Amino acid sequence: MTLLQIGVMLCWAACAAVFAAYAASVASEITYVTLADGRKTARSLPLVFRMLLPFVPNLSRFVSRPGFASARKAADEMIVASGLEGLLTGAEFVALKFLTPITCGAAWTALVLVLRALMPDSIISENAILLSAFGVIVAYAYPLMWLRGTLKRRHLAILRALPFVLDLLTLSVEAGMDFMSALQRNCERRKIDPLNEELIRMTREIQVGTPRRVALRNMAERVRQPDLKGVAHALIQADELGVSIGSILRIQSDQLRGRRFDRAEKLANEAPVKMLGPLMLCIFPAVFVILLGPIIMQAARNVF
Repeated sequence: MTLLQIGVMLCWAACAAVFAAYAASVASEITYVTLADGRKTARSLPLVFRMLLPFVPNLSRFVSRPGFASARKAADEMIVASGLEGLLTGAEFVALKFLTPITCGAAWTALVLVLRALMPDSIISENAILLSAFGVIVAYAYPLMWLRGTLKRRHLAILRALPFVLDLLTLSVEAGMDFMSALQRNCERRKIDPLNEELIRMTREIQVGTPRRVALRNMAERVRQPDLKGVAHALIQADELGVSIGSILRIQSDQLRGRRFDRAEKLANEAPVKMLGPLMLCIFPAVFVILLGPIIMQAARNVF
């Protein structure tokens, strides 16, 4: 081994050590989002995003062009609906969509080239270009897939908590408490979850002078969850028409529980179809091997 090869190996080892130290320091950081009432809750971004965020300002002039205005607006709306406001902006997300395939795609391509050099006669060597292109495409699609998954999980958490919260509000209002007092009491005594975060923000908007209808409409537009939007619009109509809020809350709660039952029934009906794939791929071959394996081996011994 020549001195040049040793120097190259030491340089690569130093780069790997620096990268590992940087990744470890970023992974150990804890980030928070501040709720409307001043409380903080831990919420973090993927490690790849946290490592690339310091380099996002290099693309700020590029992603600030008018051509990316719609992409920035859509990203901002999804980020707010996902509860990540304060950790990420739409412009930063658009920049990450460019940085992720550049960095991760380059790392993946380098890995493919190394494997190709180590195994020149393998499948990896024959399909190195396709594998590299696949890695770049996955790296480009990952940010949007992650954001959509985060939004979907938040909507699911809101959907699960909404009927229970409506029941509590209904009982409080029918017991003689006004709607805002019942809402504040519910927000104070329940644990912090996505629905409670949005309700806290709505109550703070009302306390600073925003009309209740406007605060409800803002929450519906901000969260963009269909069931919560329906409840908000029903409360707005009740406020405009002077209808009893207690009866509206009870009706909405019953409707949500009915829709939940319909979704559960639909998932139960889909279960046999979803089980068919694993059944055909795993269980039937195993049964075939267990039952017919000894017979096939005995026949092979008799033949040969």
